[in-house]
Amino acid sequence: MFKRWLLALVARVGLVLLALSCCLALAYFLACKPASTRHSPLLSGGAAASKERYMALLQEREDSHRHYVNSLNKQIAELKDALQERTQQLQGSLDKAKARGILPLGLESLRKHPAQIDLKEFFRSQLNQAEVTSGVEVSSEYAVNPYDAFSLNRVFQLETGLTKHPEERPVRKDRRDELAGAVESALHVLNGPLQHVDTSRRKTTFSPADFIQGLTRTERDRGSVYDLVFKGDTPQDFTQLVLFRPFGPLLKVRSDRVDTRSVLINIIVPLSKRLDTFRQFMSNFRRVCIQQDGRVHLTVVYFGRDQIHQIKAILDQTTRETRFRSFTLILLNEDFSRGRGLEVGARAWRRSQNVLLFFCDVDIYFTADFLASCRLNAEPGKKVYYPILFSQYNPAIIYSNQTQPPPLQQQLVIGKESGFWRDFGFGMTCQYRSDFLNIGGFDRSIKGWGLEDVHLYRKYLHSKLMVIRAPSRGLFHLWHEKTCADELPQDKYKMCMQTKAMSEASHGQLGELFFKQQIEEHSKLQKQKST
Repeated sequence: MFKRWLLALVARVGLVLLALSCCLALAYFLACKPASTRHSPLLSGGAAASKERYMALLQEREDSHRHYVNSLNKQIAELKDALQERTQQLQGSLDKAKARGILPLGLESLRKHPAQIDLKEFFRSQLNQAEVTSGVEVSSEYAVNPYDAFSLNRVFQLETGLTKHPEERPVRKDRRDELAGAVESALHVLNGPLQHVDTSRRKTTFSPADFIQGLTRTERDRGSVYDLVFKGDTPQDFTQLVLFRPFGPLLKVRSDRVDTRSVLINIIVPLSKRLDTFRQFMSNFRRVCIQQDGRVHLTVVYFGRDQIHQIKAILDQTTRETRFRSFTLILLNEDFSRGRGLEVGARAWRRSQNVLLFFCDVDIYFTADFLASCRLNAEPGKKVYYPILFSQYNPAIIYSNQTQPPPLQQQLVIGKESGFWRDFGFGMTCQYRSDFLNIGGFDRSIKGWGLEDVHLYRKYLHSKLMVIRAPSRGLFHLWHEKTCADELPQDKYKMCMQTKAMSEASHGQLGELFFKQQIEEHSKLQKQKST
């Protein structure tokens, strides 16, 4: 009885796979059938335009065939997976039959070697142990493994290597192939037949042009993770795909449709004086937050009374000219403390929903793309986003060979002569209010400038939340004259002076200033020799 059932099962599996393979082969030959002669009039005139149309049609048909072949390859791979699943079921039945002593003679050869199953289990254990689906406790900020950000042809990286370029097209071919392969694998997953079962998603086919950005990092003993974001049906809809390479084939972690239309960002800015800088900040706020995004709230925490009337006037003018009223102005009659201002601004939120907070300084320039990254990389109870911003060098040094610096928009270029990744700064962050309150907020004993952001960052590193640390191509720190007060403690004063030195110019530019006299003398000697 059992033997007949088992043989029938093997026969059915073989017949199903044979039928599917025949159908795929027939579909392939039909699709590859040469075009009929009804297109011959394209060549009859002999005109150049007709020839171009014919070549375009030929190219289009070739692309269609190539995509169709890729689709068939994917379906064959899925059939192999189905065959493997059926084989595993058969293996389980055989194991049970053998355990009961009723395995028919002649079927022993069908028993599957466990090596392949063990390998998959090993890959799955690599994924479970890596920091992909949940955060792990980290000893300090020095032990954090940051992400690299990338687009289709550029990488935004902290480890710049010999080129010292913070943004570049990958020099190494294996790096280029790795990132391109991850995007291609993601497109195969998104365009596969299993994805089309989701009827709620209107977008049917994804292409490389839909790829927005990706984050990647490698854990040396586990594998590489790729967090990829694609365009959705509207500017507020995205598809986020997470892939993992456990030093072998990629494993799909998840594929989610991310709707950010209802995610409001509360931008909190602590402020004391700095009227001109605030006016510049509000100019960018109008363009990005009001005209482009429209889903933000601005909370300004102002310390002291000096220039408060001018600050109010700027906010009132913005309301009159844009009809934007989502402002909150909080006045604190005390000495400036950045941590205190952000803490008060976060706790002042009185609406019911769990708002996304963006802790921001007044000398920060951000784009609409950054706001999208803020929404995508923070998740309540799971993830907080600590972007690495690009810090601008002193324009007076960078553009010293010009009569005057170019407009601000043209200055914000990511390059090694224009600025640097501020990887030692943790002040700009996106996190949900619930996570901020649960972690305990800022250390309220810290006064003035510095260290409060590092303490908060370390709290998250010691928690189970995942910290997303990656360069952001849409977040800039604008250069300004930095003054280190004499009353600062020694450690803070030293930190302030180090920041001031790094923010002036690149190593090469500072060298030119330091050796300016020698360079000029050498130039004079060369001119004398030439005459």
